[in-house]
Amino acid sequence: MKTNKNTVLKAGAAPFAVALALVSAPAFAQQAAPQADAATETNEPTAIVVTGSLIRNPNLVQATPVNVTTADQIALKQSNTAEEVLRQVPGIVPNIGSAVNNGNGGSSYVDLRGLGSNRNIVLLDGQRIVPADLQGRVDLNNIPLALISRVDSLTGAAVTTYGADAITGVVNFVTKKDFAGVDLAVSDQLTEQGDGNYFRADVTTGVNFDDGRGNAVLSLGYQKSNAVYQGARDFSNIQLDSFSGTAGGSGTTAPSRFSINGGNRQIDPTTGFLKTTGGFNAFNFNPYNIFQTPFQRFNIFAQANYQLSDAVEVYTRGLFSKNTVKTIIAPSGLFAERMTIPFSNPYLPDGAASQFCAANGLTDAQCVAARAATDPTDPNYRTFNTVVRRRFVETGTRNSQFTTNVFDYSLGFRGALTKTVNWDVRASYGESDRLQTITGYVLKSRVQDALLATSRTECLSQNDGCVPINLFGPAGSITPQQAAYTLSPSTTANNTSLLQVRGLLSGDFGFTVPTASEPVGFAAGAEYRKYKAVQISDTLSKTPGELGGAGGAAPDINGAYSVWESYGELVAPLVSDKPFFKSLTVEGGVRYSKYSVQGGKKTETWTYKVGGSWEPVDQLKLRGNYSRAVRAPNIAELFTPNTTGLTNLGQDPCSGDKPLKSDVLKAVCLAQGAPANSIGQIQDPTAAQANITTGGNLNLNPEKATTYTVGAVVQGLSFLPGFSASVDYYNIKVTDQIGTPLPADLISACFGNLTAASATDPACTIIRRDPSTGGLDGSPATTKGLFGGLTNQGKLFTDGVDVILNYQRPIGAVKWTLNAVANFTFHSKFKATPSGFDRECVGYYSVNCSFTGSIQPRRTWSVQNTFSFKAMDLSLLWRHQSSAKQEPCNAVEPCTTRAFNGTIPADSGALSGQAVNFGKIDSFDYLDVTTRFNVEQFTLTFTVQNLFNTKPPIVGNTIGSTAYNSGNTFPSSYDALGRRFAIGARVKF
Repeated sequence: MKTNKNTVLKAGAAPFAVALALVSAPAFAQQAAPQADAATETNEPTAIVVTGSLIRNPNLVQATPVNVTTADQIALKQSNTAEEVLRQVPGIVPNIGSAVNNGNGGSSYVDLRGLGSNRNIVLLDGQRIVPADLQGRVDLNNIPLALISRVDSLTGAAVTTYGADAITGVVNFVTKKDFAGVDLAVSDQLTEQGDGNYFRADVTTGVNFDDGRGNAVLSLGYQKSNAVYQGARDFSNIQLDSFSGTAGGSGTTAPSRFSINGGNRQIDPTTGFLKTTGGFNAFNFNPYNIFQTPFQRFNIFAQANYQLSDAVEVYTRGLFSKNTVKTIIAPSGLFAERMTIPFSNPYLPDGAASQFCAANGLTDAQCVAARAATDPTDPNYRTFNTVVRRRFVETGTRNSQFTTNVFDYSLGFRGALTKTVNWDVRASYGESDRLQTITGYVLKSRVQDALLATSRTECLSQNDGCVPINLFGPAGSITPQQAAYTLSPSTTANNTSLLQVRGLLSGDFGFTVPTASEPVGFAAGAEYRKYKAVQISDTLSKTPGELGGAGGAAPDINGAYSVWESYGELVAPLVSDKPFFKSLTVEGGVRYSKYSVQGGKKTETWTYKVGGSWEPVDQLKLRGNYSRAVRAPNIAELFTPNTTGLTNLGQDPCSGDKPLKSDVLKAVCLAQGAPANSIGQIQDPTAAQANITTGGNLNLNPEKATTYTVGAVVQGLSFLPGFSASVDYYNIKVTDQIGTPLPADLISACFGNLTAASATDPACTIIRRDPSTGGLDGSPATTKGLFGGLTNQGKLFTDGVDVILNYQRPIGAVKWTLNAVANFTFHSKFKATPSGFDRECVGYYSVNCSFTGSIQPRRTWSVQNTFSFKAMDLSLLWRHQSSAKQEPCNAVEPCTTRAFNGTIPADSGALSGQAVNFGKIDSFDYLDVTTRFNVEQFTLTFTVQNLFNTKPPIVGNTIGSTAYNSGNTFPSSYDALGRRFAIGARVKF
């Protein structure tokens, strides 16, 4: 058996090696593999394994709790991406992934414990890989799932092992090692309704060479998925307002709406007049949106190792992935854009012209003359300004294509320095290039050119291709030629890179504590990381308001920072094989980090951990750890210039007649930029989306966090052979949180106490309204909306319990295997400012409780029962999610914003007449069934996901954030696709 390779660790043996397992790719992880991969035999005692597989389970042998998802579980579920695997792990809150359409930036992320996807680290074989965005997050779409042996999710106590920024923990994808042979796999999935096809094919080949001194593995993969439209499901084809229960939609609609006399009026194409009331026909955008984003990926993963000598081994790894994610949302248009229109516009109806003339103080004679003046040099030529809301249904959907190319290469050397000390030196470099190409977005400047026309055949600007446009007719009045002129593709490119170098010494000191049998172990190391990130946008993308419905400009960003780190860890076995002390071990670690920000300041931080485990008897282990962590601000948080985008806000305190009833409120609304004639007519943000201005801050300090876990492991019971269980409590508290207050917090800071409110209060005057309509939505060029600057004022907190059960026993000729994982989350709190509201979000949903991801239930569990008989396996996977309800009334969000509870009115499609309560979601259960046949080297797998075709809860489309509350439900948390069938075939030889 070769030195430092394929070493099996028994429970209670080599405790330091186990504790440091994830520092340098654990020994048990390196050798663990499916049966076909095991080629090296040892004389070591049998190691603790996950029942039903040969994947070694670190949760049972180390002090830090780890949740393990095995390759066999992934295969039985027929999961296609790493994000899909993690989305259904209890304790992980769904983040951006394939179920997020409006808000998906082309990558998928993991969010451990619901504290944000930027507060955990994603590793591949214990090593960082290049991030995909300016926030330093790893895109899960690039993980080579075909070669994954298991997925370890570790909570807390990872700061000295992996880096100071592992606040909530790490997710480590462990690949198969020393693979030899060929593995061909192909699968295909389809929903019961015949859409959402998902095809995947992988080939993996490996070889041992030079009498086993070396091994090389190459894995190639391809996958492609199709869109599932919300219009193809009866519960989502009509957008429902969460607070009225009526069929709603966007105020950017067709026919057009125009601002006049401080209000907004929709034109009536049959009469040519603007309606005299504020009513309008909302645009139903749901049918255009999708539940599953189209995805295509080509990936290559290769790794090799070679024993150069008895003391030196070289190892290398290369990853390349090209993936394409597409998002599809409803048609573009003018989303409250201020436009200039001549009274002589050829498409302006006489009725509307007379209304605009009166609103602009023109006499009848002046109006007639202005209508006839077609030459700007004519003294009678006049124009008027108005805010236009018009959905360009004629241009089709808004489409974004995110094409990402990633490569990440690593080279290292390791070996034995002495009989008890090993060394490991490695370096890696990776780059991620993502190009966003958007089409179907109308250009504000071109629409303005086309509106200035005084002839139906020629534009005044004489711009190439300009065609006068008709914004005054019904949907369909914009001709193909007119529509074509308004469109032009636009691009934004993101490039990130990560250079890292690391050196590590690990082993033991060669001596033991007198009462122990194992030596005191140690690890000491240093590493250097250099992050760079650039965002480059074309002129269209970085011009505020130019792209109709793009949600804000994409500014150019260029930033970098580096970090030097050194660290050390100790594990000291104190007692071994004594009465009530089968083992007692303590451990500790410390890490020093020095950050240097390009153009900014240098920061030094210290993090540490202490922990230990006690085995009073063979069958019981008690464990616990405590750590102090920090998270330095990422490139986006440091370098992004102030930019106006979108946030979610359902109700505006200045809307309707509320300002007319309070002089204080009226004064505040006026101080925020609302014109006087808009008071009493201001409308709530269309589609519950308001403008917000945010940006980076070079003066940010690192976040601080304290985490601890305590738990117990039970295994090896004589009366229950094959059983193991662990129960762990976790507690994570983040202070000096880098973030911005939630929309409700920003509103409450000004409007929370009207008796004390002041029109000169900075919390009020920093909110800037549309200068024409007074609303909080509108063109980002003129309406800055709320202001959410990044600060270190926030606090985050979560705690809960994880339970893991494994059991295996024969029932006659059948082998029964049980794997169960449960999470019970007690709290998930966010306090934006020291004087702000301490918001609790476990089991609740609202716009504000979507600050990091989708819904976080109080209880989730996953129970898999697999029955194996000869060449056949039958697996049943039960997934449970506890009930949820709308965030309760509090000091920030008054009870007037309660969800609809009643009967859905008519004209709401298949949901008409149903009794609903949008403020409550019952508990949900899903059952997946898999049948697998194994015939020699051939495996055939049939899976039915969501066997009972359980439909998602209906809560309307405006009660949560746009990213996660879509299609009248929360598609990241609940299955919106329905029953799906998957078939997979695999050949090994």
